[in-house]
Amino acid sequence: MNCIDLFCGCGGLSLGFEKAGFDILLGIDAWEDAITTFNYNHKNSKGICSDLSTLNPKDIESQLNGKSVDVIIGGPPCQGFSVAGKRIVDDERNKLYKNFVRFVEFFKPKAFMMENVPNILSIGNGIVRDAIVKDFSNLGYKVVYKILTASDYGVPQNRRRTFFVGFKNGNEFTFPLPTVKQKVTSKEAISDLPDKTVLDGEKYPVTPQSNYQKLMRKNVNGLYNHRVTVHTEQTKRIIAMVPDGGNYKDLPVELQQTRKVHIAWTRLDSSKPSFTIDCGHNHHFHYKYNRVPTVRESARIQSFPDNFIFLGKLGSQLRQVGNAVPPLMAEEIAKEIKNELQA
Repeated sequence: MNCIDLFCGCGGLSLGFEKAGFDILLGIDAWEDAITTFNYNHKNSKGICSDLSTLNPKDIESQLNGKSVDVIIGGPPCQGFSVAGKRIVDDERNKLYKNFVRFVEFFKPKAFMMENVPNILSIGNGIVRDAIVKDFSNLGYKVVYKILTASDYGVPQNRRRTFFVGFKNGNEFTFPLPTVKQKVTSKEAISDLPDKTVLDGEKYPVTPQSNYQKLMRKNVNGLYNHRVTVHTEQTKRIIAMVPDGGNYKDLPVELQQTRKVHIAWTRLDSSKPSFTIDCGHNHHFHYKYNRVPTVRESARIQSFPDNFIFLGKLGSQLRQVGNAVPPLMAEEIAKEIKNELQA
């Protein structure tokens, strides 16, 4: 079954759908670094660096070698749904989502899946949510939506995301039930990764310490993307005051306001899944070591396997990881979509 991924980033959604047996024909994103990583890791797909607001679906069709598009997936940025009164305003910021709709209208896939932040359901008292359902319903799709939590699907992170799924045949999609009873903890995710920089391709210093680590290290020759950030002595001293699972409230009063964000100085909790990892803002710290997580540690928390290599500068790699949909969660949704299409 053939799939194209719009606003694909580095390809977390694509990876999940690949693992469920889909052929990802194309990934499209305006960010060159993300497309470079996408192309490096998705050998049988083609990543295109292009602004979807100016891209004509007809031009994309010519790159498909006559293949049909069965499913369209993607996560259009939601930075600013512009809403006034009881309607979505005709505003530049709404165009990216409208382009997703445009591609679905052109290719008429059997199904689509669109991912976004949880509050897309509540913006403007549900105006945006209702508009999304209406736009796809008008194209003949039976649309359902739900907020899912990544840790319910074996991802060591309590990341919540909204998913809209629509079927052309009138069937109503059933979202996957949780796949794990026991959630994977931060410690189970990254305890085998050392507190020192490892040159790309070097051997792991220890054997896997958990089943999750075994899964992440499958078919891997060495460790990549594990460059440790060196903080100032002052920063390390402050981090050291915060216990496993703690945050700025654990600091002396005079240090609590050193960073003016509510997530400041937050340590991972070794006994729980991670909170939603950010995109490299350096406010979140390792549960044990006095530093921010490495790219590989962040990738583990997102459920990217260790053979998925991130390219670009360090800050860019962290953003690529943080912006992605966790592949393990994507895979479970993809399996359900496939089952329904094959039923």
